[in-house]
Amino acid sequence: MKQLISRQVLSGLPAVFLFLAMLLSPKAVFEGAQSGLLLWFQVVFPTLFPFMLVSGLMLSGGGLNTISRVFGRIFSSVFATSSNGAFAVIAGFLCGYPMGAKISADLVRTEKISRDEGAYLLSFCNNTSPVFIMNYIVWKTLGREELLVPTLAILILVPVSLSFIFRRFYLGSRRRFPDRSEKKKNRTEHFSFSVLDSCLSDSFEGIVKVGLYIIFFSVVLSLFKEISSENILICAFLPTLEITNGVLMIGRSVSDLTVSYPLILGLTSFGGVCAAAQTQCMLKGTGLPMIPYIIQKLTAAAAASLTGIIFIHIF
Repeated sequence: MKQLISRQVLSGLPAVFLFLAMLLSPKAVFEGAQSGLLLWFQVVFPTLFPFMLVSGLMLSGGGLNTISRVFGRIFSSVFATSSNGAFAVIAGFLCGYPMGAKISADLVRTEKISRDEGAYLLSFCNNTSPVFIMNYIVWKTLGREELLVPTLAILILVPVSLSFIFRRFYLGSRRRFPDRSEKKKNRTEHFSFSVLDSCLSDSFEGIVKVGLYIIFFSVVLSLFKEISSENILICAFLPTLEITNGVLMIGRSVSDLTVSYPLILGLTSFGGVCAAAQTQCMLKGTGLPMIPYIIQKLTAAAAASLTGIIFIHIF
């Protein structure tokens, strides 16, 4: 009984400390919540919500079949996915966090792909969008246009290369993931306003959750910077909380490009704790595991950093 009470007390300590920190630093809470809200409203919402809506319409209205027929064979030969899995690869590499996770989870929920394929897709196709890489990392943070092509190449080719390793944990003896039966493929509805209304509701709920996570981690980041700005270990950990603020913190605090560039590549490949929390939110009800996903993202982060070190020292 005493052990149970002590565990309950210990599990509640982080929330208590956070509450006390918020009381002691209300200005930091306000500034963190404000910056997180503005980031969500000005950048994330207009960038991500349209893709969430359209992906939902494609899954509900039959557009997935078109994508499968056009790109399915190509992606099956390269990534060993089923025809339907091609959609998750395209969305994951082009749309940014957490669209790769959302599409993979939606495909599992609607039985368009198996759970094993969903876990495999999650291992490599939930990534930072090329637009974010170009605009925010290369042009705004690094300010080096000559790094545009190598940065895009590293952050795209690293997860692509790792997919050849990760697939062996999910494929077994198969050469590729099989397509689901035609009966399951054709369980789609024709486009109607009721389908649109349902997709609008689901997409809005998803984008609001993403925003709330961004605001929460922005508040935590602001509190840590206010309370423990002199602690080296905490300062080293802070950038990993949220990718947007983290990349900027590394760019401003580390002037040596041979150090900052690999660190930024690693953080961008991992996505940060906030992106991991958003991903877990998207996976609810699918049974897709989070621990292997975290290990795979950390592997990708290490590979991206190592590649960045090699590139920056050679070229």
